[in-house]
Amino acid sequence: MDSGNRVMVAAWNTVLYEKFCRFRHLVVEGLSQHSDAALRRCRFAAGERVLDVGCGFGSTTQRIAMSVGPAGEAVGWDCAENFACAAEADARENRIPNVSFVVGDVQVDDLRGPYDHAFSSFGTMFFASPGTAMRNVRDALKPGGAFMQVVWRRRQENPWLYDSEQRVKAIVPVVSHDETEQVHCGPGPFSMADADAVSAMLRSAGFANITLERHDCDVCIGRDLDDAVDFAMELGPAGEIIRLAGEEGERRKPQVMVALREVLAPFVQPVGVWAPSSAWFIAASNPT
Repeated sequence: MDSGNRVMVAAWNTVLYEKFCRFRHLVVEGLSQHSDAALRRCRFAAGERVLDVGCGFGSTTQRIAMSVGPAGEAVGWDCAENFACAAEADARENRIPNVSFVVGDVQVDDLRGPYDHAFSSFGTMFFASPGTAMRNVRDALKPGGAFMQVVWRRRQENPWLYDSEQRVKAIVPVVSHDETEQVHCGPGPFSMADADAVSAMLRSAGFANITLERHDCDVCIGRDLDDAVDFAMELGPAGEIIRLAGEEGERRKPQVMVALREVLAPFVQPVGVWAPSSAWFIAASNPT
């Protein structure tokens, strides 16, 4: 395990894993519109072998496994053992035999290639050394193999995250990662938002045919307003600010709840809380 990732791995294996389990209905189903659209663009063929980077609960890995059929294979990698174990148990329950899950660091570990494709749904934004991870993924691809990533675009294009973060910052003192011994999620969800920087990083990692496609859609961030407020207070930038502030963050939670209800109320619909969002589909290939 790369030392730069140890703090993040500890977070994903403990406090963040617990929060993701609590809000699994949102992080898996509520945000799936982006992943669904990206997967349709991949067109995996029967018998192909596909790497899923940062697989989380493994729902995407299972879908890929069904796409490539029994002669193919989907391999999900995640740094957190708890996620990989949950994914494996879910795949067994769903009786999908051609899927497997590996606990490891995509930055430095042997990814057990070669693969025809690599895919990642919101799983590449948290690397301490993303360029190193991109190079390792490329090395695991066959010549001509394709890599598709889904990542968040600019904060301002995702108001359910950005506006919540701004309101919380006005209430709760911000504690940087260097000022606390608490575990944290790493660079954060918008670390891959700059198209030019991402393109340069992928070129440096040896990728070719790099394209970024903007994808906008509404995502479900709560079954109702209470669910959406709880989600914002536990996960994402706003939740991270509250958690890292410790006792002071806890003390100011009542104020935060009022503010977040004001921010998220405009997104309430009869079938849940749906907010506009924007992601990049980043496609690249390993040169032949």
